[in-house]
Amino acid sequence: MPSFQKISLNCSAALSPVGSWGGRGSFLVPLLALPLLVAGCQKKTPPPQMPPQPVDVVTLKTQPVMLETSLPGRTDAYEQAQIRPQVNGVIVSRDFEQGADVKAGQQLFQIYIAPYQAAYDQAKAQLLNAQAVAARANGQLKRYRPLVAAHAVSSQDFDNTLATAREAEAQVAQAKAALEAAAVNLNYTHVRAPISGRIGRTLYTAGALLTAGQTQPVAVVTRLDPIYVDVNLAATDMLRLKRELADGQLERNGTDAAAVGLRLEDNTEYPVRGKLQLSEVTVDPATGTLVMRAVFPNPDHLLLPGMFVNAHIQEGIDPHGMLVPQVAVARDAKGNPYVMVVDGENKVSQRSIQVLRTVGEAWLVSDGLKEGEKVIVSGLQKVQPGAKVAPHEAPPAAPAGKAE
Repeated sequence: MPSFQKISLNCSAALSPVGSWGGRGSFLVPLLALPLLVAGCQKKTPPPQMPPQPVDVVTLKTQPVMLETSLPGRTDAYEQAQIRPQVNGVIVSRDFEQGADVKAGQQLFQIYIAPYQAAYDQAKAQLLNAQAVAARANGQLKRYRPLVAAHAVSSQDFDNTLATAREAEAQVAQAKAALEAAAVNLNYTHVRAPISGRIGRTLYTAGALLTAGQTQPVAVVTRLDPIYVDVNLAATDMLRLKRELADGQLERNGTDAAAVGLRLEDNTEYPVRGKLQLSEVTVDPATGTLVMRAVFPNPDHLLLPGMFVNAHIQEGIDPHGMLVPQVAVARDAKGNPYVMVVDGENKVSQRSIQVLRTVGEAWLVSDGLKEGEKVIVSGLQKVQPGAKVAPHEAPPAAPAGKAE
């Protein structure tokens, strides 16, 4: 049985019609094997490379940035009086228009006055009677003083007369107190506004029975000018604001108060600036915040109690602020912020940064970036550090707001 030597072929032999088997003769290459040999002899071409991923970038530059602290809050009435009756009785008249402005001391309701007028007149008569009794007792005491010195009357009679005079004076004092109480109740039949302000709606009309000290007020008067704005502030921010106010970095409204601006719920700016007042003296241990109160003039009554607003305190200007769009900033597993930067060779690298606060739709960066560097703002999901990209400058964004 013939033995076969190891086959050794080269591309020229494979492509020629005749080959050799170890020099033992020639033979024709089977036609079916020819395509395989031809494919094996062709040069392998590398796979086509993917083109660089197009991304949008922003070229960083420094600019002056207004620094401010923005604090959400709610308006609260400067003064508010819930009016309740102090005596029992039926309402005779209602003497105000609902929703109108009233003055302090203005009569709002009239309670049926007759029984209280009668009680006042009776107390006045009792006072007159007590004063007459006291005058008679004092007159007798005056006559007895020289007689007891001359031993014309006994000491016992003089002592009795003195005691009677003092009892009469006590009766006068008691009658005066009763008359004053009757006068107070009589005055309470005129239900008056304790403060100036705007009065709300009422559910009580003429003919309604009122009870002294009832839980439901008959009317509420609210003073709208000025008005309070209460905000929650972190204790650390409060310490920083106090230092900045002491150093003169904050705009002042008055001697020791920081000026405060206000944005309304429709994002419009309130035209008048207020001043900040520190009201709470304790920090909430659960949240680490305290309530701060600002006072705003409200002559047009544009602000009403209970409105949500946004107070902002200007802290100064950073002349070399570096702003990075928020869409360009991501965070790692530890929560540290980073961005993707494109270098001069269009290669991507990951850069850790430090951010201070938001400015509109951007972050104010304090460290990690330089002016002129390009930061990727679109296409971040398709790039990795070290990859090449085709950067395109993103269209300019809207003007930045103030640092909050």
